[in-house]
Amino acid sequence: MMIKILLVIFIGLASGLSVGAGFVAFLTVLGIIPRLTQLSKSLRMIQYYEWAVVSGVLVGVFASLRDPAFHISSFFLIPLGLTGGVFVGMLAAGLTEVVNVFPILAKRIRLDKQIIMLVMAIVLGKIFGSIFQWLFFIHH
Repeated sequence: MMIKILLVIFIGLASGLSVGAGFVAFLTVLGIIPRLTQLSKSLRMIQYYEWAVVSGVLVGVFASLRDPAFHISSFFLIPLGLTGGVFVGMLAAGLTEVVNVFPILAKRIRLDKQIIMLVMAIVLGKIFGSIFQWLFFIHH
């Protein structure tokens, strides 16, 4: 029984280290956080972005291990959800900016001149898809 517990601990630590190293390499090699600070013109706040990512990862790991249930009002959940969505959206925007996803996609589907329409279609699709998921799948 003790060997089984030690094996599970070893596999958990090895898995966590490999995923964490991959995440750090992903952020470092692509330079998402520095590019995000350039786009938002907030270069002096780069350490806050970095600590936000680290804190988010630690809280996410803790939440996935503990599965907490917070009994708080929806009025407090709405700002939390909005700030979380803005943060994830900004990281996604930084990622797409670094790897030039939109210009490549626009050329492939022959929408070079209408790139604003392409971006707005993606944004609105994400918004309506998220609202649909929350209204339909979460409450049913």
